[in-house]
Amino acid sequence: MDVLQVATIIALVLLALSWYLSYSASRLDRLHAKVEGAVSALDAQLVRRAEATLELATSGGVDPATALLLADAASEALDRHTHHPLSHDPLDGQTFAGREGTETDLTETLRAVLSDETVQGLRLEVGSAGAESLSRVEASALRVQLARRFHNDAVREVRRVRAKKVVRLFRLAGHAALPQRVDFDDDLPPAVVD
Repeated sequence: MDVLQVATIIALVLLALSWYLSYSASRLDRLHAKVEGAVSALDAQLVRRAEATLELATSGGVDPATALLLADAASEALDRHTHHPLSHDPLDGQTFAGREGTETDLTETLRAVLSDETVQGLRLEVGSAGAESLSRVEASALRVQLARRFHNDAVREVRRVRAKKVVRLFRLAGHAALPQRVDFDDDLPPAVVD
């Protein structure tokens, strides 16, 4: 083999390696962007769920004690959203700033107050503000579940790709923080699952 053939083979190997590294870096960048989009979507769904819960509390369709519990939990979630926004800095990483506990509290409150009896009573009042509000709470709670699962799937994919040796060896993730899963209780109340 002469020098020209060796140089050609080395050049082809380097070209293939540079293409692979560029492709991997671009893919990782797209995955990080997907996580950022999923964080924004989840944040928006959490706000909608809290707003729908507050609407149910003020609809007049539930008793005053239930309305107070719902309003308190929803207001706390909205307050957390306002005063502890999600971080979107790719170098800092996204965090929920301790909001998991607040969101779990809202879920637990919904589960506690939306008993079979309360839900059936609201559903019987077809066209009432309470029935419409309950419908919005149900829909928004379902969207929260889907958004959280989508987010966690995106995080899992980023972590899988970043665990590859070539990604670590060539530092293809740069200085971007490793995204974290978001875990809180988002199970719908049994009465509204039907």
